[in-house]
Amino acid sequence: MTLHLTDDDNSMLHGEQGPAAAFAMEVLAAFARSVGARTLLDISRAHIDGCLYHGQVSLDFVDRLVGGGGRVRVPTTLNVGAIDLIHPELMRMTPSERVPGARLMKAHQELGCEPTFTCAPYQSRFRPTFGEQIAWGESNAIVFANSVIGARTNRYGDFIDLCCAITGRAPAWGLHLDEQRRGQLLFRLSGFPDSLEPSDALFVATGLLVGAQAGDRTPVIDGLPPPRSEDQLKALGAAAASTGAVALFHAVGVTPEAPTLEAAFDGAAPLEAVAIRPGDVRRTLQRLSTVPDGSAIAAVCLGTPHFSRDEWDRLVLLLEQNAPHPAVPIFVNTSRATLDALARDGMLELVQRFSVRPVVDTCTYLTPILDPTAGAVMTNSGKWAHYAPGNLGFDVAFGELEDCVASASAGRVVRLDSYYV
Repeated sequence: MTLHLTDDDNSMLHGEQGPAAAFAMEVLAAFARSVGARTLLDISRAHIDGCLYHGQVSLDFVDRLVGGGGRVRVPTTLNVGAIDLIHPELMRMTPSERVPGARLMKAHQELGCEPTFTCAPYQSRFRPTFGEQIAWGESNAIVFANSVIGARTNRYGDFIDLCCAITGRAPAWGLHLDEQRRGQLLFRLSGFPDSLEPSDALFVATGLLVGAQAGDRTPVIDGLPPPRSEDQLKALGAAAASTGAVALFHAVGVTPEAPTLEAAFDGAAPLEAVAIRPGDVRRTLQRLSTVPDGSAIAAVCLGTPHFSRDEWDRLVLLLEQNAPHPAVPIFVNTSRATLDALARDGMLELVQRFSVRPVVDTCTYLTPILDPTAGAVMTNSGKWAHYAPGNLGFDVAFGELEDCVASASAGRVVRLDSYYV
């Protein structure tokens, strides 16, 4: 299939705008041909997942762009790196382990990227708008942008996302196009009470179930209660992108491209219909935990994806009602911008009195912050519970935010919700 490039595209490709732009366009054009795109389109912003160090190749790629005078063409945010640059004392790394990870984060800034270092750029001043064409990496950010906001991006991986940012272009393919955004599979909540409570656990379990069965197809969820906040949709999308490769979901009557079931499928019939029943939710949540109720816990981890300001406000209320045991620290992953807001409002000093340890620039499920010998960890994140046992070797207990705070106070797994019974 022929890829048609504009005069400006060809100018970059042929080196007229510098070696970095030429290299980025060469990579991007090859990628576009591989996915069958006929043209490229303009993007208005990018989010880069490649600042998490995976080895020398991560640095080599970015250093080539820096050395070639590269600069991003559109506002470009950065996903989490391997190191908390604000609280380096939290990192269980040797100096030789820290140096390349920190260098990679700095190199992206030299290209003009914003040092956001958050997996939730959609809850920042860089939030896109409905219909905006963007090029984002990071699975939870991709699914949130497409589903909850109605912006348009494909699942861009390391290097490709940065090439899009350097050129300001992306392949006109996949979820950038109207016809590729219609639903394919129907998931219907069935057997629940009419007055179904929008609990955090319900949204996490729904996401895990949908992701496991949808794969990379676009699911439509019918019967989901209106969320208490967008953080519940954030949790659903992150879970679906963990057990599957979901980049877009529609929730009937909830997300912007699904005012009705018919609109979500663009008038077509679903390829398959799947029922989600109360028993499915209960079993899914039970499987997230690798330790039984009553087990001792060594820590609580929150904020995967990064904690929003609304989530911090909820946490503070719970802490004031039920202070955690001093021996059970609560680690909260959050963005620099949110942490700055907490400090300005005087809330940061308050939460730190409750053994709360903010973590920025990275996430506790993928970098060595926790003591690996201490014991089980409790979390309210489906994504953290899904990945941490494999990434870090921890035993995990999953629960609602209220469960996590109660468990931190008791020093053991406490359940306040019937979903786990």
